[in-house]
Amino acid sequence: MRKRFVSIWLPRWPTERLQRRRARAGRAAPERSAGQSADLEPLALVRHERGTVRLAAVDAVAAGEGVGPGMTLADARAVLPSLRVAMADPVGDRAALEALADWCGRWSPWTATDGADGLVLEITGVAHLFGGEEAFAALIAGTLDGLGLSARIAVADSPAAGWALARFADAGGRPLIVPAGEGAAALDPLPVAALRLEADTVAALDGLGLRTIGALAGLARGPLVHRFGPGVMRRLDRALAREDEPVTPRRPPAACRSRLAWPEPIGHLADIEAATGQLLDTLVDMLDRRGEGARRLELALYRVDGEVRRVTVGTSLPSRTSGHLMRLFRERIGDLDLGFGVETMILSCLVAAPLPPRQAALPADRAAGADPAARPGLTASAAMESLGELVDRLENRLGPRRVVRARPFGSHLPERAVERVPALGEPFSGGVTWPGGIVRPLRLLPVPEPVEVEAAGPGAVPDFFRWRRIGYRVARAEGPERLGPEWWHEVAAQSRDYYRIEDLEGRRFWLFRQGLLRERGPAAERAGLDWFLHGLFA
Repeated sequence: MRKRFVSIWLPRWPTERLQRRRARAGRAAPERSAGQSADLEPLALVRHERGTVRLAAVDAVAAGEGVGPGMTLADARAVLPSLRVAMADPVGDRAALEALADWCGRWSPWTATDGADGLVLEITGVAHLFGGEEAFAALIAGTLDGLGLSARIAVADSPAAGWALARFADAGGRPLIVPAGEGAAALDPLPVAALRLEADTVAALDGLGLRTIGALAGLARGPLVHRFGPGVMRRLDRALAREDEPVTPRRPPAACRSRLAWPEPIGHLADIEAATGQLLDTLVDMLDRRGEGARRLELALYRVDGEVRRVTVGTSLPSRTSGHLMRLFRERIGDLDLGFGVETMILSCLVAAPLPPRQAALPADRAAGADPAARPGLTASAAMESLGELVDRLENRLGPRRVVRARPFGSHLPERAVERVPALGEPFSGGVTWPGGIVRPLRLLPVPEPVEVEAAGPGAVPDFFRWRRIGYRVARAEGPERLGPEWWHEVAAQSRDYYRIEDLEGRRFWLFRQGLLRERGPAAERAGLDWFLHGLFA
């Protein structure tokens, strides 16, 4: 299938964006027709350049009076005294253009910005959903005009051809549709500047009498490459669809997605939830046919005012259970700002994973009340699925990666022997397992805390210790368990002797003595300065 692209040029983008922003802030603009400025008074955006204030962009009214970008402000006001002025904001224009490209995702999943004032959409295999390319282009033009944006639109076989036709071809204000395979004939009369060449290259070609793309395409390639380098022919080949031009989409393409659109916008939460349920049912059927389950879903709501609101949910295990996924979305949809209404909703599966079908219980087994233990495979699968749904609901409320579990890590030191991983993450394949036959406390303190002890001698078990200003009389003790330092981490670290200690009231503690007697020297006589509490037993 031949690729097809829509190129959208917004010639008045900076000024029209400012006018839209003012209108949304409460300064309503009067009605206008296509191509007419939203404000009757002329508007120009200016920038400071080498000590001079110059025009960066003008609206249609100012352009009609002979004022254009590049003029100094003094010259422009001499021509048009009523000219209104505002500072240019290229950073804001770029951010708004990217947001508009995301909003165009309602028509195609493959959208991107094209320069500072254009958009490009790949519509391969998409146009028939909107009644064909002519109806599709007319829909885009009408929608952008409703947003107060003047646009010139071209449909061609390559992004470069669409860019050239949208900016240099005269289609009488209507979208220009170039049939597949006929791009060369449409490009021939256009000037060579339509190939996006540098100004000095265009001037050099003009000096040789090569003023149109057709004249350039009719010459032998060798002399042109020798004279101007390979860049000119690469531009020509891309415009004629002889060489692919990569278009990086603003958002990663989804594995599968479902879409709903309405002729009139909807704005009630109940309608949004009902539409989400329909989209989920359709998407689950797609995933079922693919033998996959969703790991990450995104719901995009395209508002009538050109804004997009997105809700993203994730699952710890692959899932295609509509009820569970709907519960995750329901908790997030209520916080959305629907504006003046939503006219398109798209549900995308951003990440999917294999999910083979699972055998359900047979009717005879359900009627007879079969013992679940007799079918351990199904029981384990159902239990894991229920646990996954619980983890999903908790993460949806608490935030991603907030539900974790402990996994063994290759270290003998207690504070380094575990690491936190997602609750239902992939099992560790490094061969490290929980040590068997070693008693460890249920609660491990984040950092060992010093305690004061009273003992019969430097190497004796404490008879009494004080922790957090509370004293405990020792009834019995077990140990020691000696743990050596990890020399590759801390060269000066000392060994530890751990003891399980129980006080007179039955409370059990995990204490250790820092360093061996020979390591401590004369300071060992000062009992109570090198003992620490590291954990608590039940």
